[in-house]
Amino acid sequence: MNVKILVTNDDGIDSVGLHVLARSLLDFGEITVAAPDQEYSGAGAAIGALHISRPEVHQVKIDDIEKAWAISGPPALCVMYATRGVLEDSFDLVVSGINPGSNVGNSIYHSGTIGAAFTARNAGITGVAVSQAVTGWGVEGQGIEEVLKNQLWDTAAEVAKTAVGAVISDPPEEPAVLNINVPNKKLNELKGWRYTEVAKRSTRSMKNAKLEPKPGHENSYRVEMSWGDPVTQPVETDVGAVMNDYVSLTWINSLDAAPLDRKGKVDQALNSLIG
Repeated sequence: MNVKILVTNDDGIDSVGLHVLARSLLDFGEITVAAPDQEYSGAGAAIGALHISRPEVHQVKIDDIEKAWAISGPPALCVMYATRGVLEDSFDLVVSGINPGSNVGNSIYHSGTIGAAFTARNAGITGVAVSQAVTGWGVEGQGIEEVLKNQLWDTAAEVAKTAVGAVISDPPEEPAVLNINVPNKKLNELKGWRYTEVAKRSTRSMKNAKLEPKPGHENSYRVEMSWGDPVTQPVETDVGAVMNDYVSLTWINSLDAAPLDRKGKVDQALNSLIG
């Protein structure tokens, strides 16, 4: 196998998970890193207002990686630039991660990690998103600095390497997105893996939010958020699999129009407007 792989993330060019992932894939061929110059967690597939932000591209150094770039924009923009010739290279595969924090359930709508993989698919390239659960922190999403020291990056990297190798040797017929979520366990502590469906909600979701006055700033507020209790999910879902120490593999399809079996008020309103 000798392929060209673009590696990106949404946690920024200095993320340990990004570096571990990129080095784990070196056996497959030529690895190029193109990642945001700062954290863009929760950016989804956003690219930003390019005419205002005027993104820049800078070469950086990552141990053992020959080509590495920091881009002043979100991960989807990194992929868009890289697959449109900005890096003067073409790519066979895009791998995004390793994200500290599972990207499961309804968090996939907002994940910059998965947004990069979606953008790859839009460019005609299969995208693989790799995330790892965090321990010692109760909120689904990005890990905070205090808990990152507990991340077993090598476990997620080994899982990612194995899955990427399989995708390379037997690629999907059409460009696709594979979402991988790995428990934060040692490799020999994993119960196995499962193909999963996307859960209807995350492990723990925002319950409500309210304005909190900002001291010393009239008419200014911060937003105080509260989180619901963790909810057990079936092991057949991505949330349930990771909670039960299984690696979750989810092939995520493209956005399609849902079939409609009834006429609604939107039909009637438009008929009255344009017939």
